[in-house]
Amino acid sequence: MLKAASLTGLLIYFAVLLAAVTKEKKNHTVEDYFFAGRTLPFWALSITFIASWWGAGSAISTADLAFTDGLGAFWYYGVPVLLSTFLMILGAKGIRRVGYLTQGEMMKARYSPLAAKLLSVMILVFMTMNAASQMVGIGSFFGTYLGMNYELAVTVGTGIVLIYSMFGGFRGVVLTDIIQFVLLAISAFIVFVAATVNSGGIENIALAAEEAGRTGYMSFSYGAQKYMVYVITFGGAWVIQANVWQRISASRNDKDARKMTVMSFFAYIPLYLMVVFTGMAGITLFDEIPKGGIVTAVVTKYMNPFLGALVFVGISAAIMSTMDSLINTGAMTLSIDLFGKEKREEEKLKFSRLSTLLVTAVALVISLRIRSILDISWMASDIITTGVLVPLVMGFLWKRGNSKGAVSSMAAGLIYCFYNLFIGFGVKLPSFWEQQSALQVVLGVILSLAVYVSVSLLTPAEKEKAEDFIKKARGK
Repeated sequence: MLKAASLTGLLIYFAVLLAAVTKEKKNHTVEDYFFAGRTLPFWALSITFIASWWGAGSAISTADLAFTDGLGAFWYYGVPVLLSTFLMILGAKGIRRVGYLTQGEMMKARYSPLAAKLLSVMILVFMTMNAASQMVGIGSFFGTYLGMNYELAVTVGTGIVLIYSMFGGFRGVVLTDIIQFVLLAISAFIVFVAATVNSGGIENIALAAEEAGRTGYMSFSYGAQKYMVYVITFGGAWVIQANVWQRISASRNDKDARKMTVMSFFAYIPLYLMVVFTGMAGITLFDEIPKGGIVTAVVTKYMNPFLGALVFVGISAAIMSTMDSLINTGAMTLSIDLFGKEKREEEKLKFSRLSTLLVTAVALVISLRIRSILDISWMASDIITTGVLVPLVMGFLWKRGNSKGAVSSMAAGLIYCFYNLFIGFGVKLPSFWEQQSALQVVLGVILSLAVYVSVSLLTPAEKEKAEDFIKKARGK
């Protein structure tokens, strides 16, 4: 009964998304396709911002970690998201004021075409790999919930996202994200209530944790040390995540850009807390994490089929809304920053749709080979944190930074990232830091910063270019 109701709900959901996208205003230019002509209100962009960071990790992984680690699991996704969003609040006006649509265009204006190309390649890799992580999430979720094999589940979920993304572009992504966010919020609340009621409430959860000997289960600070590596790595990567900057660039003006990030910040807090408490409630309901995770088990064991089908569609929406954002931004980077400069507008638009297909296809292949959300997310975040964070952020802050410093910094960060990747694959290379640790990430950022500063100081300044860019960012 539950499987039939869920499949029916999924078909209705897909039909609604497709109908909404195909009836939307037609995209005539690349700016329409990737930025909706900069006409969308801040609240719509805020919803798609929230939906972009509320995906498989938020809906599934965080609840499972909370089952084991309690309230401290909030540090896994919740704290990095809040940290990144807070920094975005501080930087949103500056990003919108410079006037450039993409990070690649910003880097070209601030530094050089080579710096822009190198950054764009790393962004493309980051977006594609993160899209693959969401495909892993949809494959695992569909597989458990609907009884599909993993390969079929990944293909079905990805196919739904690909179809409406190609039809609607960014405007379509925003429109479907609004629909998906409503489903997400309702579903998260229903699962939270079901888990909390059946667990007997907070006091019963605390008692069960005490009886199980789980020290610190009810302490928020307990997860700080364990998850600090994710706070640093994910936080550093997400604060410069191109799909979020895309939403800032798509805002109508700098005030809307700020309002969008503020609204998102305060929405994230209850959403992540609901998922954490849902996972914690599982300690009274299950002896160990069930196959498919806590959320799926709560739905299948403690809810009627029709509510369960609604939740199934809502969680699917959460994963798809993140996936569509990542695919759209990856396609934007490929078609605008890497290969779209010399084409006519009509050709650019066609290539934008082709880029959407290409990014999806590559991400799909990755998701079929590496079936771990955490492993894929880590690799993607490590590349962007060590390779891009320093030159991109410092370009807004330090006038003396120049293009040679930026390129050298990105190259050093990328080499360091691949060095650690080789170690992770079993190559015997010297290192005094633990792999996938906070120290590894901090060292990578310090190396990137040291190279950026030293090379910039040792080579001629680009005073006029730097001052012009920073004045625009500061609104002077």
